[in-house]
Amino acid sequence: MGKSKVIAIVTGGIVVAAIAFVVFIFVIKALWAWTVPDLFPMAVEQRLVAPTISWGAAAKVAVFLAILAGLGKGGHVHTSGREASKSE
Repeated sequence: MGKSKVIAIVTGGIVVAAIAFVVFIFVIKALWAWTVPDLFPMAVEQRLVAPTISWGAAAKVAVFLAILAGLGKGGHVHTSGREASKSE
């Protein structure tokens, strides 16, 4: 594989990851604005809970959820039977 092809693949992967992160942040903002005021109307009215969140707060929630998702996997690496038999 040529050097330019590797650079193109890496660049494409970074662009796709960035777009996915922005979409995930948008989904978090939308879900917050849609559900929190309905779930906690008195808390929103008393300003104990924000009815909307900023882009920065949504990014922090996205990173937090990504960390939780990573921890939920337990750090186990799953290999196929063929790969496992090679190491033995």
